[in-house]
Amino acid sequence: MNVLLLGSGGREHALAWKLAKSPLIGQFYAMPGNPGIADVAEAVEGVPLSAHQTIVSWCQAHAIELVVVGPEAPLVAGLVDRLKEAGIPAFGPTAAAARLEGSKLFTKELCRENGIPTAAFARFSSAPEAAAYVRSTGAPIVVKADGLMAGKGVVVALNIEEAISAVEGVFAAGGQEVLIEEFMEGEEASLFCLVDGETVIPFGSAQDHKRAFDGDLGPNTGGMGAYSPAPVLTADLEAQAIREIVVPTARAMAALGAPYSGILYAGLMLTATGPKLVEYNCRFGDPECQVLMPRLDSDLLPILAAAATGRLAETEVKWSDRSALTVVYASRGYPGAHQTGTEIGGLEAANEVEGVTVFLAGTKKSGSKLLANGGRVLNVTATGETLQEARDRAYDAAARIKWSGGFYRQDIGWRALK
Repeated sequence: MNVLLLGSGGREHALAWKLAKSPLIGQFYAMPGNPGIADVAEAVEGVPLSAHQTIVSWCQAHAIELVVVGPEAPLVAGLVDRLKEAGIPAFGPTAAAARLEGSKLFTKELCRENGIPTAAFARFSSAPEAAAYVRSTGAPIVVKADGLMAGKGVVVALNIEEAISAVEGVFAAGGQEVLIEEFMEGEEASLFCLVDGETVIPFGSAQDHKRAFDGDLGPNTGGMGAYSPAPVLTADLEAQAIREIVVPTARAMAALGAPYSGILYAGLMLTATGPKLVEYNCRFGDPECQVLMPRLDSDLLPILAAAATGRLAETEVKWSDRSALTVVYASRGYPGAHQTGTEIGGLEAANEVEGVTVFLAGTKKSGSKLLANGGRVLNVTATGETLQEARDRAYDAAARIKWSGGFYRQDIGWRALK
């Protein structure tokens, strides 16, 4: 099977690493890829992921039999629609189905109409109205921008002033509406499900660390580390979340004429009254994908192909009992202003640690040198018989990397290990 993988981050490197192991893979391309992906797939550069017709024509010229879309923006923009119109199977939802991530307001209304457990909310199209609501409701309270925000469009405001500042920030940045939610008490976990219409298959759990610094301090990021499975999401809680949240969502989307196909990533809050939906993502998480792929015993390629072609019900997924943990090595200053172009060394030594794979994210090659080229740059990922063993291996490997321009958190996995 000839496969095209779209994207250039650590998530896509993890997917490429796993797909390349399939005995079913034929020609394997990545657009645009990164230096790590280039070790297992042929890079196709110069085509922006927003150039949908160019991508379709390229796939036709190269006899592509499956397109795997990594990032969310092309999904929300309708790339899968264009591919399917051309008869090219694609793993990922249509634009209508990707509204589950593309519009938080769409998802909240869907939850309200279908009795899906989530935080109480209100929506506003003006800053003064939203600010008045915040003053009347009090804090802590959650402020969310509608639309794609790369995992950073949420402010958990601990006081009224912080909430009003967040509201004003949304509209100052050009937002049309703001969503204000009740603050939910509990521990967060990520649940992944493969969905094909009304067929839902669980596809692993994880917990990530959003704050930049140890102790969950500092600004929100796209994610500074993750581990899988999430011990807090027990088998009973996972089954409850699938039964009460994911399956009703799949049925509701099918009833709307926008059946969901692909990976559905449910961010959950495990409250005293059971799991509640925080938000949906319509793609694999980053860095959660980096801890799911090393634990997947099954061949990934036929699973993604089955979801893309409506055959998910025939699919069986097998997981390892091992734990996996990834540490994100980011450019100093991230998620704010940060320097790029600094040289990275020591990856061979890091990859020599048992159970370790370093996935590359924001990187580029300059001759034989590997340079930082983004905010989140490396994902130092390890597996182990226990989470502690995986953590020890990941930090052993991270310490071997020579990169003066980077930093990483020292406490990934603390919640589960506590």
